[in-house]
Amino acid sequence: MAFDNLSEKLQNIFKNLRSKGRLTEEDVKAALKEVKLALLEADVNFRVVKQFVKTVQERAIGQDVMNGLNPGQMVIKIVNEEMISLMGSETTEIKLKPGNEVTVIMMAGLQGAGKTTTTAKIAGKLKQKGRKPLLAACDVYRPAAIEQLKINGEKQGVEVFSMGDKISPVDIAKGAVEHAKKHSFNVVIIDTAGRLHIDEDMMEELSAIKENVDVFQTILVVDSMTGQDAVNVAKMFDEKISVDGVILTKLDGDTRGGAALSIRAVTGRPILYVGMGEKLSDLEQFYPERMASRILGMGDVLTMIEKAQEAIDEEEAKKLGQKMKKAEFDFEDYLSSMSQMKKMGGLSSILGMMPGMGGMKMPDIDEAEAEKGMKRTESIIYSMTPEERRNPSLLNPSRKRRIADGAGVNIAEVNRLVKQFEQARKMMKQIPGMMGGKRGKKGRFPFPF
Repeated sequence: MAFDNLSEKLQNIFKNLRSKGRLTEEDVKAALKEVKLALLEADVNFRVVKQFVKTVQERAIGQDVMNGLNPGQMVIKIVNEEMISLMGSETTEIKLKPGNEVTVIMMAGLQGAGKTTTTAKIAGKLKQKGRKPLLAACDVYRPAAIEQLKINGEKQGVEVFSMGDKISPVDIAKGAVEHAKKHSFNVVIIDTAGRLHIDEDMMEELSAIKENVDVFQTILVVDSMTGQDAVNVAKMFDEKISVDGVILTKLDGDTRGGAALSIRAVTGRPILYVGMGEKLSDLEQFYPERMASRILGMGDVLTMIEKAQEAIDEEEAKKLGQKMKKAEFDFEDYLSSMSQMKKMGGLSSILGMMPGMGGMKMPDIDEAEAEKGMKRTESIIYSMTPEERRNPSLLNPSRKRRIADGAGVNIAEVNRLVKQFEQARKMMKQIPGMMGGKRGKKGRFPFPF
């Protein structure tokens, strides 16, 4: 995640604070100086950092904190509260008109920010909430932009309105709204043209769409990997066309993430969603308190639960639970559990949401190796016949050799997997309700539930 380095540094700073029985004013100032440097290195806006540290220091040096039973913990609590405040305190939803009134949402942003993909993801999210969205292809300049929107729209099961690339974006937007009214769509999401940089032609085109169509929400998509440039882009767009909210993309990348901590403070506009990957489920609602928890290493259990609810079929989970209690689960169930873990973003995503894990590596787990191990395990299981998956007792030496050849692994790996699987089954029988197993070598998990 974007904040891994910042998270690790802050946790180390706070670990030192907690280790002190009592705090002096100098202790707090020294710790906050390190916090300031960590935030600046994460590419958080300088003015934002300066004000943030000043506010925390004023609160932290108060008598209640310095004379409290656990002053180090109180300082961390203040940092957490101020970080939440910095990012907006409250979660902001995309505003929609009531009932079947047509809500027009205009998406804007520079090229390369992921605007077209995000536009389709938003349509998918609104469809999940019971709305009937229509996508309008108004990017008539970029080659294949219309086709890209159609492909993404199809993935979400959402219709795309297009008039080709010879009609003006304003006329396409007007046509889309008319089409929506005639065919009972209640949301129109306009995918506008991006540019490599902000220019007057783009701003005039966006303004013209807003003048000719009743745009209810203007949403800006910015690339978090561009750091402070993302904040500057947001500020300029807001000054020119007035935006209602921001979506940050690529927050799963190897970026310093300062944009997420700066945009609200600099522009006054809320962050609505953050993009954490390519899938629809990877566009997450932005919760300031959850993001602050993740940055400070307190975990994000609520998001993890929500992801699990989306990924896991309730009936399947009940059946699996019964099978596990009776130690009757098989390699088909094993595959199913791995698929569910992938839907939740994989092992590294889950670890990142666990308390104490933000930005920290588990000392005896190599995450990359663990992910590779899971892929090898998947390959071995797919090399089994359906009958072998359902009845592992059939796996004699000759079958194991065939499976190893099919998966391209050594037979020792097949033997190890079968042994770990049997151990996991025994453990499930001994400990009803336990949802895991002993950790294998090199950080691989014998059972990924």
